Amino acid sequence: MTEFDRLSELDRIRDEITDSFDEELELQFEDDQLELMAGGEERPGARSLDRRVYFRELFRLQHELVRLQDWIAHNKLKVAVIFEGRDSAGKGGAIKRITQRLNPRVCRVVALPAPSDREKTQWYFQRYVPHLPAAGEMVLFDRSWYNRAGVERVMGFCSPAELEEFFRTVPEFERMLVGSGIILIKFWFSITNEEQEFRFRMRINDPLKQWKLSPMDMESRRHWEDYTKAKEDMLQRTHTADSPWWVVDADDKKRARLNTIAHLLAAIPYADVPKPEVVLPERVRHPDYARGPVPADMYVKAVY
Repeated sequence: MTEFDRLSELDRIRDEITDSFDEELELQFEDDQLELMAGGEERPGARSLDRRVYFRELFRLQHELVRLQDWIAHNKLKVAVIFEGRDSAGKGGAIKRITQRLNPRVCRVVALPAPSDREKTQWYFQRYVPHLPAAGEMVLFDRSWYNRAGVERVMGFCSPAELEEFFRTVPEFERMLVGSGIILIKFWFSITNEEQEFRFRMRINDPLKQWKLSPMDMESRRHWEDYTKAKEDMLQRTHTADSPWWVVDADDKKRARLNTIAHLLAAIPYADVPKPEVVLPERVRHPDYARGPVPADMYVKAVY
């Protein structure tokens, strides 16, 4: 390999590495753009984490997540992580950063829609059971069975008797999950009233994010205090030794993401796993093979 070829190869490697970081930079640009579109309002609370610190720590933690993923797969662990919190609390953003560099066959996200008419007649936990992790899997629940203690309770989608039955049985249900070998971690993303209002106003002003605002989200603003009471009751009645809650201070999205990932990594002891050496095999060439031409009209138009 000549010096020119070597430098060209280094440039290609550098471009590939940079491209792998661009996805996170694009996601961060979305956050920055939202704040610019907030209608000139000042952001409540303290100054956000310095971007250089944020990116350095995020990439370091994502490297550790890959090691954790390999450990889970190698040791056939079963991990279920619950993300709960008010609308716009940052659950989705944290989940994106966790899954960003992981194998979707090992780490997958479950975000169930509203129950169907048939599911409404089932045992309440039944629709969640098929999504629980098997050996070698980590499942992230973007909202979970705790919908009953939150939105269903506040919006009147369940009866008082159904709510009490939920509170009576959920500790038993989670005790069975833990007893079956599932590592269960529950996060509650906590934001202030002022921060939620700020984020809602940002989304209202951004046509790329307006789809995130449902009529139910808008109604949740009216019921802030009702949701607060429901949250306090839920944490008090379902925070157990078998499956405790962990509250994430989420007013600063960057800190919330880093703290959540750091807690997840600390909750599951892990180490490097043995890996076979990967050797790229030589291509097999057949003297009688000639690559045929591709018709020009089959190519995607080169707009860029």
